[in-house]
Amino acid sequence: MTEPSLPEVVRIAQDLIRFDTSNFGGGNAKGEREAAEYVGAYLQSLGLDVEYYEPIERRTNVMARVRGRDPRKSALVVHGHLDVVPAMAEDWTVDPFAGDVRDGMLWGRGAVDMKNMNAMILTAVADILRAGEQPERDLVLAFFADEENGGVEGSALVVQNRPEWFAGATEAISEVGGYSITVDDRRAYLLQVGEKALIWIRLVAKGRAGHGSRLHDDNAVTTLAEAVAAIGRTRWPLRLTATTEALLRGLSDLTGRSVDDPDALAATAGPAEAFLRSSFRTTTNPTALTAGYKHNVIPERAEALIDVRVIPGTEDDVLAELQQIVGDEIEIEIVVRDIGMETPFEGALVEAMVASLGRHDPGVPVIPYLLGAGTDNKALASLDITGYGFAPLRLPADLDFTGMFHGVDERVPVESLVFGQRVLADLLRTY
Repeated sequence: MTEPSLPEVVRIAQDLIRFDTSNFGGGNAKGEREAAEYVGAYLQSLGLDVEYYEPIERRTNVMARVRGRDPRKSALVVHGHLDVVPAMAEDWTVDPFAGDVRDGMLWGRGAVDMKNMNAMILTAVADILRAGEQPERDLVLAFFADEENGGVEGSALVVQNRPEWFAGATEAISEVGGYSITVDDRRAYLLQVGEKALIWIRLVAKGRAGHGSRLHDDNAVTTLAEAVAAIGRTRWPLRLTATTEALLRGLSDLTGRSVDDPDALAATAGPAEAFLRSSFRTTTNPTALTAGYKHNVIPERAEALIDVRVIPGTEDDVLAELQQIVGDEIEIEIVVRDIGMETPFEGALVEAMVASLGRHDPGVPVIPYLLGAGTDNKALASLDITGYGFAPLRLPADLDFTGMFHGVDERVPVESLVFGQRVLADLLRTY
């Protein structure tokens, strides 16, 4: 049960976590319909007109537009996704879909990715409208399905079939940016101004089926295993971009250390180290294996899934190199391919986001970074909407926040949610 004494932003996040919107990928998902209807009802309670779009049964998207004070200014899209990756309850300390508050933390699948931000968006807009105010410009509030599957049954279909939702919008903000890290005991905020390209591939090995007891040199499982091991052990070289070079300069300014060793400099960011290091290079991680149907039958086909995240602009080169790594016996199928993006750390919106953080946490530097993963900003880019990651959270130094994306015992401090709601409301009032 939701506790009435908790701040509204926490109660909303709790409610959203309790909708099990697990997305297993490939069209296998529980669906976002109930969560979308909850969001829609909340927006309607604020006096907003709500539209739904459900192109596939139960894969529900919801949108409302908030009119701003200055109609001459372009609209800002403020968006989130309602699905989450699955959670295996036996691995967790708590029920991942209970929305428990313990030790000052909200626990549950989506507490970090990204039902926390959804709650911050809703309550920040509520703060403005309940005060009888308007945001500075029109806001397009959009909550998408299927982001955890690359958005193919969510934002990709929305921008294709409901582009009018985003009329007049040129910029967007969403998840995985605006949160704090601790660098050599000093706090700083990371603002996401780019994303690596996403390529999900399937490796396919084919061989000759046969009895499991035989001498058998044409075994698809063996061929696949060798290819998976080769990819999994590949360490891609450093390839810095304008954004990662700016990140390194920011870390160097904080620590006084040289930018010559990017990995060592990233290590000064404590638990965020792995998140930052992944932005310096391509990554290729095996994530799933499928082969066979009986212990004593050698199958004729074996498959593996590889999550490939590529430095923007190097996609074709990486695919060609992957084929060389696995050899001609392996077929590479592209399951999902999406763009990489990089935007300069400048302009009115960037300045407004930095200023909003500065008003609530004075004197703390804000540093740009390149996200190693992806968001629905990729889909909006097809409408020439420039996206940023800005889900503002002031976090404890010892919390491995980035490690909880898709992790076990996902949780976020209650006070961080309250901070984020205030910063976000500040930005929407003033930009």
